[in-house]
Amino acid sequence: MVRTVTSNMLDSKTPNDVEIRAEARKPITDPTLGIAVTPNRSGTPRNRLVVLGDSLSHGFQSGAIFKTNLSYPAMIARELGWQGLRYPTYDGPGDGLPLNFEAIGRQLEKRFGNNLDIWEFLPLLLFLRDFLDDVEDYWERGAGSSSSQPGLINHNLAVYGWDLRNTISRTADICREVVQRKGPRDNFLRQVVENHNERAAIRVLDTARDAAGRSLSPVEAAIALSTEDTFDNEDGIETLLVLIGANNALGSILTFRVNWSGPGYDDMDVNDQYTVWRPIHFQAELDQLVAQVKQVRARHVIFGTVPHVTIAPFARGVGTKVAPGSRYFPYYTVFWIDDKSFKPSKHPHLTEQEARAIDSAIDQYNDSITEAVRQARQEGHDWYLFDTAGLLDRLAARRYITDPAARPSWWDEVGGQYPLPPEVQALNPVPDARFFIANERGRTQGGLFSLDGIHPTTIGYGILAQELINVMQLAGVSFAQPDGTPRTGAVKIDFGRLTTEDTLISKPPRVIESVLERIRWLDANFNLFNTLLRSSY
Repeated sequence: MVRTVTSNMLDSKTPNDVEIRAEARKPITDPTLGIAVTPNRSGTPRNRLVVLGDSLSHGFQSGAIFKTNLSYPAMIARELGWQGLRYPTYDGPGDGLPLNFEAIGRQLEKRFGNNLDIWEFLPLLLFLRDFLDDVEDYWERGAGSSSSQPGLINHNLAVYGWDLRNTISRTADICREVVQRKGPRDNFLRQVVENHNERAAIRVLDTARDAAGRSLSPVEAAIALSTEDTFDNEDGIETLLVLIGANNALGSILTFRVNWSGPGYDDMDVNDQYTVWRPIHFQAELDQLVAQVKQVRARHVIFGTVPHVTIAPFARGVGTKVAPGSRYFPYYTVFWIDDKSFKPSKHPHLTEQEARAIDSAIDQYNDSITEAVRQARQEGHDWYLFDTAGLLDRLAARRYITDPAARPSWWDEVGGQYPLPPEVQALNPVPDARFFIANERGRTQGGLFSLDGIHPTTIGYGILAQELINVMQLAGVSFAQPDGTPRTGAVKIDFGRLTTEDTLISKPPRVIESVLERIRWLDANFNLFNTLLRSSY
């Protein structure tokens, strides 16, 4: 059934260039968009894979950037048989930056067992303060504070938290200036690594410099990689992946505020005030990015669409749907609040109308990305569309899978629910897109999203890597064994190995359910966590 827009779907504060849609955009299953091109295959590009992106490509999960060796670009490089992929690493006492919830969960389990009792609250707070203090000291004053990163330009140029403008314009030197200007602060109560994003970005981009030593943005770094030691018209990069744009809307979910972009949307010094970019502003930023990407000498370019940020389980839908068959709940709030406890006057939230407006804007972002790929292919460039949004929509547990009446008209046409790899499907319980929960029995819910409710687990990243490998094979990219032996047929990631490498799946912290119960109790009685959440906006 094709749905139509009705007046109760509209939010009065939504800009008029946002086209409200009654159902999500249909996934695009043909990466070529039906346009044939003949790429130049002369020479052998020395850089087999280069990535522009945000946290999804950087390898962020469970509140931190840490397992960069298990990011999806690293998984793809492993399947390529290419051991030359360069990417930053993030060690330290807390195992990552800024705050690794998985590491915290394991420390809590070690100290308090599988269950946290109310009377253990004070020891818990003391433990957390010491843990956070060690992490903060390492990155602000210890070994992690060193900003000099010698070596060659990284191939994974993604940085968590960055949007289109950052990818075009932000550099390591800009980030270093921010760190030096603001300086580290050792606040007794607020034990958070100051300027953690800039510190993480410096590790990605500090080696990205031209011959004169000028600091380069991610896209400028990709251009430099594509032209080093090459002859005229020779590609220095085999495959360039561009998955960027989620942070042009993700702030709305993280803050539960919808502040549409306005003046200064393209100014990195002022645009942090905006949580969702208007489609016209996203288009203007995308046009600049596309123009620069066309300067990259890459044999194949794969552009990803922007996922619907309301799919992530960080924002939990609460209440009874007003209209049966709607894909939206009346409200969206933080994941630990259940229907019974939720109060609009008390808890941070978005309305269903706001959620629909955000998703509709993202659909327009993706229309723009699709059109950019279409035009590039018509010009003879070997560009492909990877529909990240469509992939995640088909994994949306509470939106579509458990509510068949809410499924869009295209659901069956594109294959319905995304088929998980057999090794993942065999896990008990079968991983899904709900928030991750584990107790003394092990994992009881979720498994595709990590403990921050925004980013995938390692097996979730594996699904992303597998789908991108499928596009790369369509483009004619050759894959090999580590010894260089060519691989034939469809290249498949070993999800059996990946489920072992995914520590949330193979050894979940069994204290998670108890932690969530304590957070709910504190919220109900003292409104503590919501006060902290609001103060962070």
